[in-house]
Amino acid sequence: MAAYRKEIIVGPKIKFFTISCLFLLLSLVILLSTFRLKTLVFVLDSRNIDVLALPHEGLHVKQFPPSPLISFLKNELSGNENIKVGLVNTEKIDDEYWYFLGETVAVGFDRVSNKIQWKDFMREWIDEEHKYRKPKCPEIPMPEFEKYGDDLDVVISRVPCGNETDAARGNGIRDVLRLQVNLVVANLVARSRRNDKPVYVVFIGSCGPMIEIFRCDDLVKHEGDIWIYKPDLRRLQQKVQMPVGSCELATPFLKQGGSIDYDFTKLGKSIPIDNPREAYVTVLHSSESYVCGAISLAQSIIQTNSTKDMVILVDESITLKSRQELEFAGWKIKLIDRIHSPHARKNAYNEWNYSKLRIWQLAEYDKLIFIDSDLILLRNIDDFFAYPQLSAVGNDRVRFNSGIMLIEPSKCMFESLMEKRYTVFSYNGGDQGFLNEVFTWWHRWPKRLNHLKLRPRNASAPEIPESRYAVHFLGFKPWTCYRDYDCNWLRKDHNSFASDMVHRMWWQVYDLMPERLQKVCGLTKVKDQKIQQWRRMAENAKLPDEHWKISITDPRHINLVD
Repeated sequence: MAAYRKEIIVGPKIKFFTISCLFLLLSLVILLSTFRLKTLVFVLDSRNIDVLALPHEGLHVKQFPPSPLISFLKNELSGNENIKVGLVNTEKIDDEYWYFLGETVAVGFDRVSNKIQWKDFMREWIDEEHKYRKPKCPEIPMPEFEKYGDDLDVVISRVPCGNETDAARGNGIRDVLRLQVNLVVANLVARSRRNDKPVYVVFIGSCGPMIEIFRCDDLVKHEGDIWIYKPDLRRLQQKVQMPVGSCELATPFLKQGGSIDYDFTKLGKSIPIDNPREAYVTVLHSSESYVCGAISLAQSIIQTNSTKDMVILVDESITLKSRQELEFAGWKIKLIDRIHSPHARKNAYNEWNYSKLRIWQLAEYDKLIFIDSDLILLRNIDDFFAYPQLSAVGNDRVRFNSGIMLIEPSKCMFESLMEKRYTVFSYNGGDQGFLNEVFTWWHRWPKRLNHLKLRPRNASAPEIPESRYAVHFLGFKPWTCYRDYDCNWLRKDHNSFASDMVHRMWWQVYDLMPERLQKVCGLTKVKDQKIQQWRRMAENAKLPDEHWKISITDPRHINLVD
C-alpha cells in the first residue's frame, strides 16, 4: 500500500510539470511569431560577408552598425553629407535598413492592372499613319514625381523577375510589373537636375534590372542579388521619352500633302552624346553569295548623301579580292571569327547567323545601324541615329525584325550575349529569335524603314509606299536574277516575293555603280542554268503571269562568270 500511495503522490507532480513545459513552449512560439524575423543578406566583398538578421517589426534596424553596402555607397557619395534616398517597391525592412545611408522617402504608385498583358504594350501591328485611329499604349501608372523632388542621390528598388517558368525555358522576361518598376526608377533618376553629380541606383533581385533601360556599362558593382548602377543621365532621359512599348511609334510623323515624313526635332534635342560616333554596319560570313548585295547596299547609302561611316565585318570565307572590292565600294573592313548559332540545324541558312552579335564589339562607335546586305536604302536615314538601343521595325507577334536595327556597341553587352547564347531560346534558330528574347522591350521604327518585298494576298504586286526609306529583298535576290524581270515569278512557291517594279529599284542602284563594282555582280554559269530550268518548269506549268515568255536582254546572260 505504501508503494501505491507513493505512486499516487508522484503522479500529479509529473502532470503539472508536463503541462508547465507545454505552456512555456507555446508562449515561446507566440513570442517568436510576433517578431517574424527575416534575414537580409548583402554581399559586397567576398572577404567580408555581412549577414544581418533584421526584424520586420519590433526591434529597430537602427540598433545595428552600417553594412558594407551602406559604406560603399557613402564612399561613392563622399562629400555629400545630406544623402537623399528614394525607395521603390520596397518592404518596411528596407525602409529601416537604409536609415544609415540618409534621409529616405518611400515612392508611392498604383500597380499596373493585372488585366494588361505584355502583348498590349508590344503589339504586332499598329496604325502607323493614323488612317483609322491614332495608336495609343495602355497606361502604366507613375508616381506623382513632383512630391519627391529632383534631388535624389540614390534610388533603391526591389525588382520583379517575372515568370520563372519562362526563364527556365530560355524565354526572355516579359512582365508588365517588372517594366513598371524599371520605368518608375528610370524616371526618378532621369528627373535629377544634378547633371554634375552622379545618381546611384541599387536593385535588389536575382534577375537584376531590365538591360534595355539600365546599361551594363553603367554597372558599378554586382554581388549576389545586389546590382549597383551609376546611370548616364542623358541616356536615361532619352529612354524615358520613348513610348512605354511598341504600341506607339517613337517618332511622331508629319503629313505634308499626300506624303508622310517624320519629325525628329524632339529626339534631336535629347541626343545623349556630344559629337557621337556613328556608322552603318553589315556582316558577311560563310560564303561570298552576298558580296554583291553588300556592295549595292554601300552604294545606296552613299547615293542618299549619308555622312556616316560604313563598316563591314567579314570572316575568312570572303576572299582578299572581294574584300578589296568591298573597300572600293566604301566599306571599312574588319575581319572576324564567325559565331555558331547553337539552336540552328546543321548546314541551315542561319547556322552561323550569331556572327551578327559581333557588331556589339565595335566599341569605337557610340551607335550603329545594322542593315542586312539584301536591303538597299532609297532615302537618307541618318536622322534615325537619334534613337536609343534597341530600335527596329516590328515583325510578328511581340517581336522586331533584326534586318535593320539600331544598337549601342558595348564590350560588356557582347560578353553578356555570348554567355546567354546557349541558354536563351531562339524561335527561328538564328540571331533574330535570340535577340528578341534578350531585348524584349524595344522601340518601334516605322515599317517604311524596313519595307519587306512581300506581296499581300490577292494583290498583283507588293505595295511600295511613296515615302519608303528602304526595301528588304525577300526570296531570290535581284543580282541572282536577270535584270529583265524578277525571277521569283518563275517559282510558284516564291510568287509572293515577286515584283518587277521593286526589282527595278535594285537595278537603278546597280546602274550608278562604277563599272568595276558592276563586274562583281556578274551572273554565274550555275545560276544561269538554274534560271533556265525554272523558265522551262514555269512554261510547262503555264504560270499565268507568263514571265517565262519574256526574252532575255541582260548582257550578263551572255557574259557569264565562273
